[in-house]
Amino acid sequence: MTLPLFPLNTVLFPGCTLDLQIFEARYLDMIGRCMKQGGGFGVVCILDGEQVGRAPAGFAQIGCEAVIRDFQQQDNGLLGIRVEGLRRFDVGPIEVQKDQLLLADVSWRSEQDDAPLQDDDHDLLALLAALGEHPLVAALGMPVHAVGQQAIGQQALANQLAYLLPFDDQDKLELLAIDSPRQRLDAIQALLERLQGELFA
Repeated sequence: MTLPLFPLNTVLFPGCTLDLQIFEARYLDMIGRCMKQGGGFGVVCILDGEQVGRAPAGFAQIGCEAVIRDFQQQDNGLLGIRVEGLRRFDVGPIEVQKDQLLLADVSWRSEQDDAPLQDDDHDLLALLAALGEHPLVAALGMPVHAVGQQAIGQQALANQLAYLLPFDDQDKLELLAIDSPRQRLDAIQALLERLQGELFA
């Protein structure tokens, strides 16, 4: 499967929403093709280099497919799009096109079956509900669930927490690479305990 790549200073997770402003010609063309063909593009996190201009020197070898859910012309004249993360992938061989757009052969990561939340997940669910009340999170329009709602499973809880919490990019990439939602939730809990330890050290 060939997928155009959009290197960004962020780590996108399945089921999560990202707002972007598009102004570089190569990405405007890419977005136009995606909208015409109903396809997506790959968001990969930049590890070394810049978000604009030439292709960054280095980016993560795991990413998340993004599909366009909405678009509008911004007041500043730029194209604004809202995308949703769909599937995780590993980056294979890359071809750099004339306009510096990156095309990659990607292999999709298999997703494990979701599972209902366990009793000890309710503190994490309460944390997600609190995050959902923040204006910046609310503006993303993500389906953040309130405490007491059981519609959310381990997969969505893990993905949304990993995306919204202020972990560094390397930690987020390690979370994205974990196939098991249970193991991802456990890793998030460990990162939260580490953050708390740093705050109160």
